[in-house]
Order: sequence, then C-alpha cells, then structure tokens
Amino acid sequence: MRIQSGQLVALGYGRYVRSDEIVAIEPITEGRGPGRRTLVWVRGVTDPIVASRAEGSIVDDLVTPADEATRMKAQRSALRQMLKALEGVSPGVRRVLGEETGVDFADLIREGHEVLG
Repeated sequence: MRIQSGQLVALGYGRYVRSDEIVAIEPITEGRGPGRRTLVWVRGVTDPIVASRAEGSIVDDLVTPADEATRMKAQRSALRQMLKALEGVSPGVRRVLGEETGVDFADLIREGHEVLG
C-alpha cells in the first residue's frame, strides 16, 4: 500500500487534509454517530480531527491515485444509471430477456447494488 502524496483527502463536511500530512487513522468505537466515524491524526496538529467518513473510505482515498479515483467515480455513476434503467424494465420484459440471454436480471440488479454498497 502506497500513500499518494499531495492529494487532498475529504474528511466530510467540507474538510480536507493533504494525504501526506495524515499520520494515523483510528475508527471511533465509542460515541460513534452522525458526523463521528473516524479520528484522523494530522502532522503538526495536537488533537485528532473527527471525520464523518469511515476509516476504509479515507484509506481508499489515501492509496488510490487521483486518475484512478476519477475513473472509479465514473464507473460507479454508469453502474447507478444502468441499475436505474434495469429497475425500470417491467418484470415480464426482464423475464423474456433473461430467457433469451441466460442472464438473471434480478441477480444482476442485486449484485450491482452490493457493489455500490
């Protein structure tokens, strides 16, 4: 895992920190709630910053190159649009398409939602 230096990492609610200034990330286990997901320790700041994003999301931003993050965002957007379109197709048409193609559209829609979280 390699930290992508010089990138801004969103902590939530319009707060950002440079990726190479973050020294530790700690999930909040007690007192966790809306706007309280992760403690982010930043070089030169004595107290941790309370982030509203989960630690996994912050770590993903730290290690994912900016161009790949942009590509992944576009892919998620395309998947959302495809799921919306598939969900708009009547069950009868989905069944006929499934018989014709061998694709289980209900499973495909479920898997798409799992991927998007």
